[in-house]
Amino acid sequence: MNGTKILAVDDSPSMRALLHNALAQKGYIVDQAEDGVAALEWLESNQPHVLITDINMPRMDGFELIEALRQCDRFQDLPILVLTTESSDEKKARARNAGATGWIVKPFDPEKLCAAVRRVTH
Repeated sequence: MNGTKILAVDDSPSMRALLHNALAQKGYIVDQAEDGVAALEWLESNQPHVLITDINMPRMDGFELIEALRQCDRFQDLPILVLTTESSDEKKARARNAGATGWIVKPFDPEKLCAAVRRVTH
């Protein structure tokens, strides 16, 4: 057990399950939220080591979630990885400007995902 706690935010139940399985196999503790609003509610009483978020979600998308977190002192240094089908430079630049730490394109490779998490947590 490495004890690293990750919040996975994605509106797709199957994508959350894939993330959970890939990360839990490596000993990560994975919590899940179905969109930015649910993520912010969870974060009121929890502190993950890493947040992985989709971009396209209802209620509050990934860009809005990242911006909301970066405005909060508690989450200034939280590594945020964007996991999305989007791969345009414009979207990547927007995510970086919002405060994202890294970018992973779906479908993701479990080994690359875990390597990205290790990079931002060490």
